[in-house]
Amino acid sequence: YNSAYFEHAFLAQGMGAQLVEGSDLFVEDELVYMRTVEGPVRVDVIYRRIDDEFIDPEAFRADSQLGVPGLMAAWRAGNVAIANAPGSGVADDKVIYSYVPEMIRYYLKEEPLSRNVPTYRCMIERERDYVLNNLDKLVVKPANESGGYGLMIGPHASAATRAKFARLIEENPRNYIAQPTLALSTAPTYIDNRVEPRHLDLRPFILQGRESWVTPGGLTRVAMKKGSLVVNSSQGGGSKDTWIVAQNESEKRRARS
Repeated sequence: YNSAYFEHAFLAQGMGAQLVEGSDLFVEDELVYMRTVEGPVRVDVIYRRIDDEFIDPEAFRADSQLGVPGLMAAWRAGNVAIANAPGSGVADDKVIYSYVPEMIRYYLKEEPLSRNVPTYRCMIERERDYVLNNLDKLVVKPANESGGYGLMIGPHASAATRAKFARLIEENPRNYIAQPTLALSTAPTYIDNRVEPRHLDLRPFILQGRESWVTPGGLTRVAMKKGSLVVNSSQGGGSKDTWIVAQNESEKRRARS
């Protein structure tokens, strides 16, 4: 079971790719194959959607039932490409996120065009002190989690939960950041045979090659629980169709292309 299965199936269908589990693949002589009713088929590229530690029980967690034994050896030999390559999860580190404006200034010698959400790094003493004194106003997030796991929304948390997170921060400050609680927009949502407001966010998709462009539309995630600000599908969130209204014929043609 995976809460994002619909997304995986939708993307696989749209890309014309095979949607497989680890047990559908095997490695022989450092080559990756897919099992089919007509026999093994060589695999050249894998779009990976499971965590690093589970992808190969021979290289990482020996108890993993999700990965493919020998996959890392095939990858190191250059016989298969892995999109979301092992180690790329560093880009999901929320502490790294806080340094992106400084990276832009250092490497590109430019000023960022859009501002980051203010982010307090608990490993820095003065920022940690601010977080601990304002837990009732902030969202606290673990640096290396995703899917809405392990976070605390201060204004909605109990005193006991805030005390628990204060302890966690003090024990391992590098593992936590905090941000202001953002006021998410709401949209009418069909719930139990009636329409009610639910919070949502929009995730646009930016494609980069020789040029960069923002795709029309995007992923609109909606919190299905009343009053919740957590839109992640792994926490019971849902999704909505995203409509882009073109202002003229030229925009319509660009959206269709």
